[in-house]
Amino acid sequence: MKKTLIEEFEIKENKSATFISDYAVFKDKELLDDLRRKIIEKIIDEKDLEFNSTKEKISYFVDNVLEGHDLTTLERTHIYNLIDNEINGYGPITELLEDDNVTEIMVNGPDEIYVEMEGNLIKDDSVSFINNDHILRTIDRLISSVGKTIDQSNPMVDARLEDGSRLNAIIPPLSLNGPVLTIRKFKKEIDEIEDLIGNGTLTPYMARFLDAAVKAKLNILVCGGTGSGKTTLLNVLSNFIGKKERIITIEDAAELRLSGEHVISLETRDDNYQNGNLVTIRDLVRNSLRMRPDRIIVGEVRGAEAFDMLQAMNTGHEGSLTTLHANSPSDALYRIESMVLMNEVGLPVKAIREYIESAIDLVIEVKRLSDGRRKITNISEVVGFTNDEIHLEPIFEFLQEGMDTNGNVLGEFILHNYVPLVYNKINSRGILDIDDIFKPLATKNKKDKKDKEDKNN
Repeated sequence: MKKTLIEEFEIKENKSATFISDYAVFKDKELLDDLRRKIIEKIIDEKDLEFNSTKEKISYFVDNVLEGHDLTTLERTHIYNLIDNEINGYGPITELLEDDNVTEIMVNGPDEIYVEMEGNLIKDDSVSFINNDHILRTIDRLISSVGKTIDQSNPMVDARLEDGSRLNAIIPPLSLNGPVLTIRKFKKEIDEIEDLIGNGTLTPYMARFLDAAVKAKLNILVCGGTGSGKTTLLNVLSNFIGKKERIITIEDAAELRLSGEHVISLETRDDNYQNGNLVTIRDLVRNSLRMRPDRIIVGEVRGAEAFDMLQAMNTGHEGSLTTLHANSPSDALYRIESMVLMNEVGLPVKAIREYIESAIDLVIEVKRLSDGRRKITNISEVVGFTNDEIHLEPIFEFLQEGMDTNGNVLGEFILHNYVPLVYNKINSRGILDIDDIFKPLATKNKKDKKDKEDKNN
């Protein structure tokens, strides 16, 4: 008696087959797509059938369709694993979602799947969808578990998956290329400051300075482009906060994982939830002020909430942290200014700049370099005004010098010959951990100033 597929192969017995390109396993790619499509359609058409186990269900549909096809063991196992992923996982991207080395998944079309690994974007030929409807079914399955829907009347959705990963999907008529799916994976292990030092994101001196700055309750703004590591850095900085402080985190998609004992996490809600009302970052920032926070951490400011965040920083909520998209520290301050102006608060530009200057102590810029590595490229402090413009003074900076033959960025971190004004504020809090960094510099600058005065006299 002929063995059924389920008897011949255990589920994922040859799991490596799922990581082999469809083209490598099936020389006839059209046959693979045809068989896969027929099996999935049969599962959908006969969805009311009852089975004793998932294995029995997969065996029933796969054996039925594959009967009469002369396939190799590898081809049959490959199809079996693909269908197992359709039933028990999230279709073709199941393995990518489970792979810790993959940090981002981008589906641009049935045969256009890109992944980010170690900061590099590559096309993954081991994965494919049958057609656009197959992508849509996968999107529906992903977002239905978190109470969201997508259709022509609501063709765009942002969601946080159950593991914390961020999902964005956009479909026709807004997307002219068919459904497009982007998933930024949620890291299971929290980065520590030692990890950032080890991978060259910053130096030990910079790490000690940021540690002292957070403990001294300086208001810090982290800026950078998409995927530059802003949230990762914010997470690391947040863990410098004292364990007993009452912290309220506000995010669109909850990603911060703080180790304190008194942490309240708030998350926005869009109107894509069934019978749900829109709750914005601004709503949550305003509400957080009534919750007696010691610190407020906003995952990202991008609109009207910028003014409320500045108000919080200026009215006793020292040590607040936030991020925004900007290409440089000065651009970050201009963006905040623009956000406040769009809020129609009725304040003149000069007054808004004074408000920003008094609220923010430090601006940290993070970048993803052309070789995929992420670095803190600038730490500057807000020091006042020059010709009615907010003046920033760099403390630490990464200077890029070129590229080596392997495409790696060459450069070095420098400490500017400057003693930041916040050094006194840090000292006044009884934090002396960075004296060895700035005290010799302060002494030297004081001596140079005295020598210069004596020479002039």
